Amino acid sequence: MNVLVCVKQVPDTTEIKIDPVTNTLIREGVPSILNTFDTYALEAALRLKDSEKAKVTVISMGLPKAKDVLKEAISVGADEAYLVSDRSFGGADTLATSYTLTRTIQFLEERSGEKFDIIFCGKQAIDGDTAQVGPEIAEHMGYAQVTYATEVEVKNGKAIVRKDTDDGYCVLAARLPCVISVTKAPYELRFATIKGKLRANRAEIETLSNDVLKIDPEKIGLKGSPTKVKRSFTPELKKAGVVLSGDDPGAMGAKLMGMLRDAKIL
Repeated sequence: MNVLVCVKQVPDTTEIKIDPVTNTLIREGVPSILNTFDTYALEAALRLKDSEKAKVTVISMGLPKAKDVLKEAISVGADEAYLVSDRSFGGADTLATSYTLTRTIQFLEERSGEKFDIIFCGKQAIDGDTAQVGPEIAEHMGYAQVTYATEVEVKNGKAIVRKDTDDGYCVLAARLPCVISVTKAPYELRFATIKGKLRANRAEIETLSNDVLKIDPEKIGLKGSPTKVKRSFTPELKKAGVVLSGDDPGAMGAKLMGMLRDAKIL
């Protein structure tokens, strides 16, 4: 079995800053981590390595420092990793990102002569919260997809997926190959072993630039991104609400009506 995991390096902070000129994230000076939801996707893939002897490949699109999270993936058990990085990829929205990742996946398949049976993604990146890249990869690839997955196993050539729902969960079967987006699961990413850390330190992470991938320049980066940010700002904090308390509902209702009239809402 051949499995691929898409991961992202994200800022380790809730104080996200936006460049007012380019409308892109300012990452300089901000510590970065492996995206939280991607840790669950990676662990789901590693569990298939344990049970199905799957080969696990990890890719990440980002700046050169994203090699850190790829080495982290290797330290916990991934077999190989690739960095997708080029100045022309910068400023990509989810459509351009998913297209670039799709072309990368196809490039790796063509080079190795082997198809990936399952492509794992985290539900969403915590710096964007769009939850669009995984489903868009499935659309580009023409594959079935399952979102909000928490558990994955393979039986009779199908992925059996436990999917979270508003009312609990359901179990779906998806024919391989497929794309699975993983949400917060009842397990954490395993710890790296000493052997795994040593292997990660020795690992040479290949960088796949557009000179290698040869993707249409009009479909990547800012040029390939139909999403345009008109304005970015920090929302104003609203004042605390007023709590009305008492034993007489009628009196409380009358008081509320009076307050609304004073505020010229009514």
